[in-house]
Amino acid sequence: MPMLLIKGSYHLVNSRADGDTIPFKPDKKEEWDLVPGPHKVEQNMSGKAKLRLEAIDTLETHYARNGNPEVHQPWLHGRAARDELTKWLGFTSVDRLPDETVTAATPTTCPGWILTRSAGRDKRCIALAGKGTPPGTSGTFINVDEALLRTTFNHHILKEGLAYPTYYTSLFPDLREELTAAVRQARAADKGLWKDDDTLDGATVTGIDSLQDDAVILPKLFRRLVDYLYLGDPDNADLTGFPAFLDQAADQFWIISAGHSTTGLDAIVEVIDSKVRMTHPPEDLVFVEN
Repeated sequence: MPMLLIKGSYHLVNSRADGDTIPFKPDKKEEWDLVPGPHKVEQNMSGKAKLRLEAIDTLETHYARNGNPEVHQPWLHGRAARDELTKWLGFTSVDRLPDETVTAATPTTCPGWILTRSAGRDKRCIALAGKGTPPGTSGTFINVDEALLRTTFNHHILKEGLAYPTYYTSLFPDLREELTAAVRQARAADKGLWKDDDTLDGATVTGIDSLQDDAVILPKLFRRLVDYLYLGDPDNADLTGFPAFLDQAADQFWIISAGHSTTGLDAIVEVIDSKVRMTHPPEDLVFVEN
């Protein structure tokens, strides 16, 4: 799979970096212009931009939409993923405010490289994150195979069981299968979040607090539940309208095991009284990028 290699450095201070989002600054900021696709990478004057790490989704440490109050998923695994990213990149200490804003880091920045094919609609660069010696010349496209993928943080965090796989159609099947193998090994060993995961077994949702304190579920499902609850009384969940809400959200995705595409997460989400569950594991889904 050909991807653009960009050499640069990771930055934490003044960000709210979590387990799958972190600022990155290329050594040559003009290399952002080489990222393919209809969306441009949004950057500041120095060239620093936010990354959205490819194929992974860690528990939300801060989520808000449509002017609603900010919420989070259970802290244990979200903060573990956040800390694993900073440690893996080479940061030895990080100071944060209660809202997760980083006020200091040692070292101030860490060198590294990314591999990318696009930016999302939100103008964050979608990337594989690497450290150490770059696997090629910055500003050029290189082939990414399974061996190179295994050197990235994206693979590492799935292997550690601290992130859910969340695939999009831009990721080639051979790389997706390599990541899925790491996910299944972590799940079989009950590593990280998998020992507490409620995505398939079902999470009891009685209100926002139950989502923040108890439900360890796929972040995409969490975000949809939060958005739905804030349409009514967020402290007293009435889930009868949730399937219709999912249908209206119209997420497009492939179910790999079924070999066909569908629209609307209601096709794979069951609601029984106050319990919500997915009928397919996250690695069986491939979403269409908006």
